[in-house]
Amino acid sequence: MLQAPGLWRRMACWLYEGMLMFGVVFLAGYLFGTLSQTRHALDNRFALQAFLFVIFGIYFTWFWAKGQTLAMKTWNIRVVGRDGRAISQPRALLRYVLSWLWFVPPLACMAPFGLPAGESFVLVLGWVAVWAIASRFHPQCQFWHDALAGTRLVNSRPLSR
Repeated sequence: MLQAPGLWRRMACWLYEGMLMFGVVFLAGYLFGTLSQTRHALDNRFALQAFLFVIFGIYFTWFWAKGQTLAMKTWNIRVVGRDGRAISQPRALLRYVLSWLWFVPPLACMAPFGLPAGESFVLVLGWVAVWAIASRFHPQCQFWHDALAGTRLVNSRPLSR
């Protein structure tokens, strides 16, 4: 039986993934700045954000279709379809788009108000906590974006040593 990893382990993997994404952002930002000849950090800001959205999409879609990102390998977590098999590239892309439910609602709510950085951080962090805890209400303890995408996170066997 394929069982979902515990919430704390999934969130630890999520945080580790965020740290690894720092390197992806650094390289992609350097590439974008070099190719676009951007001299100031705020120039081409929206183009950079769109570029990073695409780069993240390629990164996650590629690795999820193979079953795991580096962070997921470290925490022995695998993404599979509802049937327990590997997911396709289109399904991984759908999961990527739906995974933005972690961030878009609080960002959309605070955009018209121009909140300071501290308040924005608390709002985003609060939403992340609510979204993570909401997985407890799913029958298989999956995140809701996984349920919508037809995917699930499961425990995977550690690599033999």
